[in-house]
Amino acid sequence: MSTFGAVVGDRSPEGRDEFLRYHSAAIEVPSPAVSRIEEISKQNGIFLVVGVIERDGGTLYCTAIFVDPKEGLVGKHRKLVPTASERLVWGQGNGSTIPVLERSFPSNVDRDVKAKISATICWENYMPLLRNHYYTLGTQIYCAPTVDARPVWQSSMVHIAMEGRCFVLSACQFAQEKDYPAGHAVANEVARNGENIMIAGGSVIVSPLGKVLAGPLLGKEGVLTADLDLDDCVRGKFDLDVIGHYARPDIFGFEFYGQ
Repeated sequence: MSTFGAVVGDRSPEGRDEFLRYHSAAIEVPSPAVSRIEEISKQNGIFLVVGVIERDGGTLYCTAIFVDPKEGLVGKHRKLVPTASERLVWGQGNGSTIPVLERSFPSNVDRDVKAKISATICWENYMPLLRNHYYTLGTQIYCAPTVDARPVWQSSMVHIAMEGRCFVLSACQFAQEKDYPAGHAVANEVARNGENIMIAGGSVIVSPLGKVLAGPLLGKEGVLTADLDLDDCVRGKFDLDVIGHYARPDIFGFEFYGQ
């Protein structure tokens, strides 16, 4: 909804003030704000993937941070390509922050299990080579935080789960006008109402064979849960492994230029 007072060739003083407020509300990584998230992770014994607006000097990044209950902050991913007008307020990430992290998780068997986890933000999920990068590194739990609440997003999440033979966990906010600070931009000033929906939700969990395990959760707040059998990733690759027997490296090549 925010325009930051910008049109092609001009920026308004009011828009600069809005960016100042936005910049001031962002967080550094690491920072005391991240330490609070680390404490939540530790107290509850859960691994967290959390979206933040990261402040680095004068530039902001749309970032997902990875927080381990024992080790704290263990990684981050900065969105590589902000979409449309997002490019006005967010910088571009680079190849140094696109990890796949292997962590140990509690299980319902006698031992912890190791899982490889990644995060791809919103419309980055439509970048085929970025997805291929994560598949190449063996992602099993593919996190896809977004603000895209449209039905077509659900189709994309099912497609990625089937393509990568991985579990896809997509979190999409449900938010109303009352959840934002007073004076925050809205689509229609005349119809401003605290109950108006800003983001409609749509969080979902999908299996490696495209089965929706939980969700989509639309129109309300809530928590989705599902038991994940990581062996399903291997079962799925029996007939489709896009970085293995379906890759055809004799015809196609993929090269990663990290920074």
